[in-house]
Amino acid sequence: MSTPPLKRMMTQPPLTYLTSAGPWRAIAYIGSGAAMGAVSLAMLGVLITLGLLLSVFGVGLVLLVGAVLLSVPLAEAERRRLRLLEGPGPALTEALHAPVERPGLRPWASVRLREPATWREFAYVVVLATLFLVVDLALLVLALVLGILVVFPPLVAYRTGQIEALTLTAIGLPAIPVALYGFGLVAALQARLTKLLLYPPSSRTAPDRDARVVELTKSRARLANAFETERHRIQRDLHDGAQQRLVALVMTLGLAELELDAARRETDHEAVRQGADLVSRARGEAKAALAELRDLVHGIYPQVLTDHGLAAAVSEVAVRCPVPVRVEMDLAERLPSQVEATAYFVVSEALTNVAKHSGARSAVVRGGVRQGKLEVTVRDDGGGGAELRSGSGLQGLVDRAAVVSGRLALSSPPGGPTALTLEVPCPRDSSASS
Repeated sequence: MSTPPLKRMMTQPPLTYLTSAGPWRAIAYIGSGAAMGAVSLAMLGVLITLGLLLSVFGVGLVLLVGAVLLSVPLAEAERRRLRLLEGPGPALTEALHAPVERPGLRPWASVRLREPATWREFAYVVVLATLFLVVDLALLVLALVLGILVVFPPLVAYRTGQIEALTLTAIGLPAIPVALYGFGLVAALQARLTKLLLYPPSSRTAPDRDARVVELTKSRARLANAFETERHRIQRDLHDGAQQRLVALVMTLGLAELELDAARRETDHEAVRQGADLVSRARGEAKAALAELRDLVHGIYPQVLTDHGLAAAVSEVAVRCPVPVRVEMDLAERLPSQVEATAYFVVSEALTNVAKHSGARSAVVRGGVRQGKLEVTVRDDGGGGAELRSGSGLQGLVDRAAVVSGRLALSSPPGGPTALTLEVPCPRDSSASS
């Protein structure tokens, strides 16, 4: 993790700081802060003013709620703007907001308005649009004045011959290092306050972490129950299906052996024909048993995934799907086995749902690793209307993703298209060998 700007300034000699990229990053941060503050002031000012004026008509409440929710994307932009001071190091990736399970603006707004993080972000945007804006504009005016003091007096002295004009330049030049150091200090203090509001201390986020631990525990419990149910289903299907077929196959082959043995002794052509029929039936029973066994092991970790990786396993699933599927997997290397297994089962179940319920004519599976996360999307052109709700068939996929700290997002408006997206962190793992 990169060193905070304020700590970096306090531990560096002033000359070292002034000769680095720090002052220029501070100026860029202050300038962009003034722009963001002005935009925030204009947007919040309009929404809050209209909301208060129209509150008697009931419409004003919607505008006031919109002003609060507007702070969410503005705060995300501010988190990205922090990189101007932090440098190109790793970005902060804390889960500040809870995932929204149902699509649509209303469920999203309902979840966000109940979160403390949203109100902290609103408080920050108010500070950005008032205090930070005033400070940043004052510093920009100071920078403009210093620039005028340094640049214009030499031009005046050159054109008019008034050497005394250079006195202003003599005053401005020594003030530049002091101003640059001051700009850096103000920018670092603003960044510190920004982090305090947008990235709360651990004491404030402990309830959120506890909630995530509880939800993860519930997900694992549901997944364990699902695995136990699946084990009983496989045991039952083996006993009632494939096992019975194999028993019938053994009996049929036994009868065929007796018939053919009798035919050899008596040269009975009818017995030979009956034996051949029994062998043919036995062959059919064997093919049916093999088909049932393939169906049973379809949900078990496939060998192609172990041997050749996720891209090959997804391509095999796509070939078996009755709906035409295009696969676009961009994976340069093998991923950790848990990540590959999770992605494979999500894609497999998603394509099963496409074939059974969507009415789609085609589908596409796209995947790749971006910023340390595996992102896989299954999209179809079906009728849409799918939902990620408790008790639905997709709940098992949500639980499976949660076990590996992944997230599942569904977009399925009525009329389609439907897109199911899985995001899973995929740190480099020595076990992910090819």
